[in-house]
Amino acid sequence: MPSPVRLVVEADGGSRGNPGPAGYGAVVLDPVTGETLAERAEYIGVATNNVAEYKGLIAGLAAAREFAADAQVLVRMDSKLVVEQMSGRWKIKHPDMKPLAAEAARILPRAQVTYEWIPRERNKHADRLANEAMDAGKRGRQWEPSSSSAALDHGAARSLATPPAPAGPPGDAAKGAAAVRAALAAASGTPGAASSEYADTLFADAEALADAIEPCLDGDAPAVAAGSHGWGPDMGAPATFVLLRHGETALTPQKRFSGSGGSDPELSPAGLRQAAAVAEALAARGTVQTVISSPLRRCRETAQAVADRLGLTVTVEEGLREVDFGAWEGLTFAEVQQRFPDDLQAWLDSPKAAPTGGGESFMSATRRISATRDRLLSAHAGRTVLLVTHVTPVKILVRLALGAPPEALFRMELSAASLSAVAYYADGNASVRLLNDTSHLR
Repeated sequence: MPSPVRLVVEADGGSRGNPGPAGYGAVVLDPVTGETLAERAEYIGVATNNVAEYKGLIAGLAAAREFAADAQVLVRMDSKLVVEQMSGRWKIKHPDMKPLAAEAARILPRAQVTYEWIPRERNKHADRLANEAMDAGKRGRQWEPSSSSAALDHGAARSLATPPAPAGPPGDAAKGAAAVRAALAAASGTPGAASSEYADTLFADAEALADAIEPCLDGDAPAVAAGSHGWGPDMGAPATFVLLRHGETALTPQKRFSGSGGSDPELSPAGLRQAAAVAEALAARGTVQTVISSPLRRCRETAQAVADRLGLTVTVEEGLREVDFGAWEGLTFAEVQQRFPDDLQAWLDSPKAAPTGGGESFMSATRRISATRDRLLSAHAGRTVLLVTHVTPVKILVRLALGAPPEALFRMELSAASLSAVAYYADGNASVRLLNDTSHLR
């Protein structure tokens, strides 16, 4: 008896506004050669991201059935929601999703279809088709196959057997913006256009938010055992630390030294809104598996907002605390320069110098944070972990990952509630990504 045909379906959908002008894309691939066997894309009018993603799945499955009705199909999508719901692990509660999921389930027998979540950067073909469909809809037309559409390099298909090199994917601004708007509306009670405008000022570029969260995905792709589904060898996974600086406190806008030896301030109203926005955005990606926080109050409050949204608990890690700034706690840089000019200059000149009054030097902090990093890497190999911490620990972790000199600490600016990420690989290499400024939120 001949072996059953194997096909890969990659699908995606997007909405520019959520809800807004929406479209989907789907591609059927030969898993061995990477050849594109069929493409589908359509502008569907005003809809949400999730509706568009389900429409893409339906189109992809239908195209696979047309090619070979008895095929074993591996569906690969970057929508955690669709993959988990169609796999039967998550309940389908939204009334708009239930009929779409039922339609998708009727296309092929359940035993013929397997679902796998993939990072967005490995779903570029379907993503591009969805964007082409939305662009066509903007011009009042429907998507049509073109030579540019068919002439995709086969990187996405080749990734069935080969893990991708760390790279920055093009952002999906709609998903990032929608998550932020939803969080702000919930936190501020401001619906509709007002919350949308506020979200646009919170993140000057919503695409930066989506791209910054994307490193979570790189470390969350499940390892596939060689021969388990016939799709490829063991891909492995790095340990990914998603680094979140706490939200604003009353001291943050004034740019005052606020370390572990000060007043331990709480989040301000702006900081609470920031925490809610980041929590919603991380929940939309669905990749963080563990939440670990500095013991200081501002971090614990930020971490709790995220953990509550993700259904996780917060673990407190003493090694993630901020530097103790000694006598400089609560002062601005100008005030320190006026009162302790020699000590400040020494601190700027050497990582061995400590702030006045028994503070912690950058050299000492680096030893502490390096030890914390190594301990957490050992405990969370292959997982995606959110570390909620402070300016100095984030800068040190990024500096070490980049192999930059100590003076690089003074060349980084890190806004409140901003995200960075470091993926640590088994060969000792690391990949770093950063999020743009979020200081517009007040």
